[in-house]
Amino acid sequence: MDIAAKQRELLDELGLFQDWTERYEYVIGLGKKLPPMPQDKHTEDRLIKGCQSQVWLDAEFDDGVMRYEADSDSLITKGMIALFVRVLDGEKPDAILQADMSFIDQTGLKEHLAPTRANALNLMATQMKQRALEHAAE
Repeated sequence: MDIAAKQRELLDELGLFQDWTERYEYVIGLGKKLPPMPQDKHTEDRLIKGCQSQVWLDAEFDDGVMRYEADSDSLITKGMIALFVRVLDGEKPDAILQADMSFIDQTGLKEHLAPTRANALNLMATQMKQRALEHAAE
């Protein structure tokens, strides 16, 4: 399944919820399902700067694809990064760099987040693309 298909699948799932609070709870649930990130990876160089909460992102290039691990000290922020991990993990760097990340606007979550948290979504997408860029030529 390519990135666009993963995005559509996620939007379809979120579309099942009529109320934004149900979507919010679903996103928090996605965060809870993220595999635990080892504490020794909670380092300054893995912190996404500019987020209201602490968000750690680790990226590795493995067998031609990007592998992402993420964690946060906030449940909703962990859920938000989980959206991106779900869509981008296991994809080739070039595909990640070309991906249209505006799908996040279609989730309806930004309208119900504080401006600093909504901005964090852009920072997360940018950081994940930046990590892919480091391996695009490989």
